[in-house]
Amino acid sequence: MPRDTVDTAGRVVVLASGSGSNLQALLDTAESSWSVVGVVSDQPEAGALQRASRAQVPSRVVEWRDHSDRNDFTEAICAAAEEFAPDFIVLAGFMRVLGPSAMAHFPDRIINLHPSLLPAFPGAHGVRDALAYGAKVTGVTIHFVDEHLDHGPIIAQEAVEVLAGDDEAALHGRIQEIEHRLLPEVVTKLVKGELAIRGRTVKGRVSA
Repeated sequence: MPRDTVDTAGRVVVLASGSGSNLQALLDTAESSWSVVGVVSDQPEAGALQRASRAQVPSRVVEWRDHSDRNDFTEAICAAAEEFAPDFIVLAGFMRVLGPSAMAHFPDRIINLHPSLLPAFPGAHGVRDALAYGAKVTGVTIHFVDEHLDHGPIIAQEAVEVLAGDDEAALHGRIQEIEHRLLPEVVTKLVKGELAIRGRTVKGRVSA
């Protein structure tokens, strides 16, 4: 899809594997400076695709099983995203690790949302791992994506207290409340050019 040269709003493509609650937060809070123009999922039954359909946002499905390895899968994901001529890619509950070629396609233009205070508890089970470890505080991290898992420069973090009696669902629910508020703010700052990477540091304030 070629970019409309009259449209100066930032074009955001969301990658999601699950229910899409963070996609919904972006759909609900998009403003004049940016909008969600496409959704890509690796799961054909993902709730995120239903949310995209209700919002009349086009979507694509790229299944892992249809590709020979991570690099092939990554190229297919990037090709699907590029159909929407994105300015930025947001990984919001996308449960696959992209290969290095994604960063070549979209240098410093991919961000990820993770339910822990990185570098603590990276990987697919950040909430469960925090509980199992006995952590008293966990939280939310939004970071630029690099070639390593949950590793890129951190844009914003916010702490969430682990309460006595928390199970995974209860703790994750409180974490998601933060995610739904923080992610749209980060996207707005990113699109407006108010964030810049300097080594491991991201310049530009995001309120907690």
